[in-house]
Amino acid sequence: MSFFAILCALLIEQVRPLAYHNPVYGGVLAWTRWTSRNFDAGKPHHGWVAWSLAVGVPTLLALAVHWALILTLGLPFAVLWSIALLYVTLGFRQFSHHFTGIRDALDEGDEPLARSLLAHWQQVEAANLPRSEIVRHVIEHSVIAAHRHVFGVLAWFSILAAVGLGPAGAVFYRMSEFVSRYWAHKNGASMQPSSIWVQQAAGRAWGVIDWLPARITALGFAVVGSFEEAIDCWRNDARRFPNGNDGVILAATSGAVNVSLGGGTLSTVPVNDPLSRAQAGESFAGGALPDGGSTPGREPEPGHLRSVVGLVWRSVVMWMVLLALLTLARLLG
Repeated sequence: MSFFAILCALLIEQVRPLAYHNPVYGGVLAWTRWTSRNFDAGKPHHGWVAWSLAVGVPTLLALAVHWALILTLGLPFAVLWSIALLYVTLGFRQFSHHFTGIRDALDEGDEPLARSLLAHWQQVEAANLPRSEIVRHVIEHSVIAAHRHVFGVLAWFSILAAVGLGPAGAVFYRMSEFVSRYWAHKNGASMQPSSIWVQQAAGRAWGVIDWLPARITALGFAVVGSFEEAIDCWRNDARRFPNGNDGVILAATSGAVNVSLGGGTLSTVPVNDPLSRAQAGESFAGGALPDGGSTPGREPEPGHLRSVVGLVWRSVVMWMVLLALLTLARLLG
């Protein structure tokens, strides 16, 4: 049933994408703010208490509803619940409009518009970026967004659903990603900044939670791309990126499509509201960090954007086929 739930959620999201400002997102934001405000008391253990509540309560609620539906109304209603939760946690349309707008601007030769769209998307200074750097940053941010909005959710959902936990994995992954991103950016807010303890707790938990999904995503890119080059780049160049999990994905992407990634980071634009920064999506670099050098490959050009789109969609098809085969084997067995 996991395959059916994922397929339905992806199809619905393509036809009717979730609005940027929606009640579900508003509820998650309010819950995250409430836990931080009431349990972030400036002590080391308070960070883990706040994180456990912010992530654990929605996850347990999703699981409780799943089992309640199975016990009262039957499995079909539990599947509908999984589809609903996957719809709000999974999907390309949550970020793809940024990618499409920049790609179209570059195709039309409008580099100032492409820079403006990139700056708005990631809340960075991009006024003086050359064309190749625009493409590089778009590839990097888009690949990480695809991982966090699609492949990471698929991984956790599939693993926990296989042991009877329904859609809890999808909620667990997305909540973990969101609170680590929001609390990190909330540190710079003038009102109620997050303590270092909740930031550390959320960051450490996210690093562990994303460890396996990041490598699943990288393996998928290697299989559907240039396998030997992707694995070689993964092994030798992932350390060039400050974030280890994101570095694995970006290095594999670099080898899979033969494009040079990595290098300098962009300066962020001061934003008073942490939500604006969090909505932009945390970059793989996590801020202005030392230049770790670029991976081998060709200089980024607009044609690589189409290659990356093909890489991502082929990877989605591959994992869906694998899930379908596993579902069929389970039904026949």
